Amino acid sequence: MLRSVFLLLTALPLAAQTASVPKIQVTIDQRSAGDGELTGRLMVAISKDSKDSKDEPRMQIDESYQSQQIFGMDVTNAKPGTPLVLDDANSFGFPIQHLHDLPPGEYTVQAVFNRYERFQLANGKTVLLPPDKGEGQHWNLKPGNPMSKPVKVKWSPDSDLRIEVKDVIPPVAAPEPDTKYLRHVRIRSELLSRFWGRDMYLSAIVILPDGFDTHPSAHYPTVVYQDHFHANFSAVGWRETPPTPELKGREAFRAKWQYAFYEAWTNGTLPRVLLIEPQHANPYYDDSYAVNSANVGPYGDAITQELIPAVEKQFRGIGQGWARATYGGSTGGWEALASQVFYPEFYNGTWALCPDPVDFHAYQVTNLYDDENAYVRKGPFATIEIPSDRRGDGNITAQMAQVNHYELALGSHGRSGEQYDIWQAVFSPQGEDGYPAPVYDKLTGKVDKKVVEYWRDHYDLDAILMRDWTTLGLKLEGKLHIAVGDSDTYFLNNAVYLMQENLKKTRHPHSDATFDFGPRQPHCYTGARPDWDESEGADLNQRVLPLMARHMIETAPKGADVESWRY
Repeated sequence: MLRSVFLLLTALPLAAQTASVPKIQVTIDQRSAGDGELTGRLMVAISKDSKDSKDEPRMQIDESYQSQQIFGMDVTNAKPGTPLVLDDANSFGFPIQHLHDLPPGEYTVQAVFNRYERFQLANGKTVLLPPDKGEGQHWNLKPGNPMSKPVKVKWSPDSDLRIEVKDVIPPVAAPEPDTKYLRHVRIRSELLSRFWGRDMYLSAIVILPDGFDTHPSAHYPTVVYQDHFHANFSAVGWRETPPTPELKGREAFRAKWQYAFYEAWTNGTLPRVLLIEPQHANPYYDDSYAVNSANVGPYGDAITQELIPAVEKQFRGIGQGWARATYGGSTGGWEALASQVFYPEFYNGTWALCPDPVDFHAYQVTNLYDDENAYVRKGPFATIEIPSDRRGDGNITAQMAQVNHYELALGSHGRSGEQYDIWQAVFSPQGEDGYPAPVYDKLTGKVDKKVVEYWRDHYDLDAILMRDWTTLGLKLEGKLHIAVGDSDTYFLNNAVYLMQENLKKTRHPHSDATFDFGPRQPHCYTGARPDWDESEGADLNQRVLPLMARHMIETAPKGADVESWRY
């Protein structure tokens, strides 16, 4: 009898077997949609958090296992007021992939629509991407994106949830004002505008040396700090007023070292240089990785040929290779190293700290050259998941599949604005559709070895150093300094170890690159603190800027200006 019932059920059409298909219907009204049709990514954040939570659901989504739920779907040319229906057929979710698997319960829900614009690239390709709006390429903060107010709902598998979108994300706060020391520079980039088919801009936050106004004949070396997008340099470590009593805990500690850097900068303790932080948010991420890319554009050339020379001209930079250095951590660490490798005579030293993968044999834990799948490794009988993130004690907090599926929920075609998608956008060739060629299938993890070959030839910094050492070696003497924690949160130490071993083998010249592996240190290790600092750790700037200035003076060509800025 049971067998007969089973046969009867399987013979019925799917619609007859299912009472209803769960779906979420979102309507974006004319006021929040603005003029024209809607093209972009519709996302619905679903939170179990208590009603007392200070964060809206859109702010509770991340790559970790503690993330709240999100579902996303692509929308093209929809009219405002037309219901947009999100269901199992057209959406993808994280951590739960399918809407029908969302457990019954009471949730707080919120919809956000990440707008895309049409970019007509110089090569004739057309792509739909979210332009940065001054927020650093974050879908949940992007000004003008339509969003709904968070509402409490009861969900069940037969739900037909309706959300009305009547608001927009407000404008970002204006950047900090210019001061005697802090300046903002913004230029139109001819190189990037040509690539993207519209006006594109680069900007920089500049810290001027003490005495800049009173020493008009002085010219200064340039130090380029590489990092993610920052609207304000205070995010890096700058505060022109002493900490106030109401600051407590981490805020008080942060304010203390920010002001300590300001004091060291202005009292003659630190060398007098132009400190520049480039800002290069783009349609794929909050920065470009400071190299030329088939998908992101010629940011390497734009920064070195347009932005930095413009800053040096405006603020009396020496403007010669011997008088430039670069540094940064994490993304900025990779950028600092890549900038030195790809522009070996433009910079006279790099301090690359906890850099993103510098050898794709260790793409975090995945070996892109040998692994067939970026997410799992298979044995004769067992399959193990490849980790992505860990704590300093070794506990795994995220897997490769997990983090990539998080990104897939935020955007198809590499448009999540997140980490693995920007690596793909920067490192990959452009696909036939105009978007980055996938290095692996975002859903399954299957690796495309032809794309990996392109990555190796163009962006594997270790492979490039080994391939081109006969020409690069002499240009990089005394310039390479790399530090990383040996318990790096994202396993970035693995690639640095590989680079160290390869550079040890170099001859003519033998590499003099320095490496500093912090014992049991997680991500953002910036090198051993000096002996004189016995408490909270010296500010990074106070540690590396004197090293840079000393190296510049020692290697300056005969007749170079090593005096006017040393007053």
